[in-house]
Amino acid sequence: MEIKFLGAHNVQSAEVAFTCVLIDNIITVDAGSLVHAMTFEAMKKLKSVLLTHSHFDHIRDIPAVGMVMVQLKQSLDVFGSQSVKDALMTYLLNDGIYIDFTRRPENDPAFRLHVIEPGKPETISGYEILPVKVVHSKPATGYQVTAPDSKKVFVTSDTGPGLADAWKQIKPDLLVTEVTIPNSGAESARKAGHLTPGLLQQELESFKCIHQYLPRIAVIHMNPLDEKEIRQELKSVEKALGIKVIVAKEGMRIRV
Repeated sequence: MEIKFLGAHNVQSAEVAFTCVLIDNIITVDAGSLVHAMTFEAMKKLKSVLLTHSHFDHIRDIPAVGMVMVQLKQSLDVFGSQSVKDALMTYLLNDGIYIDFTRRPENDPAFRLHVIEPGKPETISGYEILPVKVVHSKPATGYQVTAPDSKKVFVTSDTGPGLADAWKQIKPDLLVTEVTIPNSGAESARKAGHLTPGLLQQELESFKCIHQYLPRIAVIHMNPLDEKEIRQELKSVEKALGIKVIVAKEGMRIRV
């Protein structure tokens, strides 16, 4: 299994991009910077998009990739909760802001939208997908993706503390989760459903208590303006837990 980070931050600039995780070139978790980082040839291989929640930085490129699918004469399966589907149809694919690609082209729509339910496994593009409820200011879903060779990655996307119930449902080889702001913002992180390095440490300790191991860890959704401070604080997490925390960046690849 190969994981590529098309976008790894919570803002967009010439140097960083919104969150989007590509798995084996055919599935993405979120679509914040999907078209920004993929060639047309690469998008031809894309089969499915798993959306974690309805915040703009995670769904931004859905309309743009819909137009690409029309040009390529392909269809793309898009999965998410009912609240994600409602947000897409109300705000982005409403024939006002942009085209409703679930109905166009008429004979072979560019998008097939599917509603997923936490705790209910699905087979998607040949992979076993387990949607798992995570903690955020909006209803949010993390995804454990199991490849045909049984390798597993769990992508929480945006989440805050209180993940014990989620941890009990998964057992990944790689955990891709978030650290958005430094420890000084712990109170606001809790309220918004985000993690700091210190809060991440607590959640990883919870994971280890449940499973008696820790997977490889990669973090995304970092505020780049706070990155230097966050990286320094993550060193304390590494020392306390005896692990290496991978700080993802745009274009980075990880083999699982």
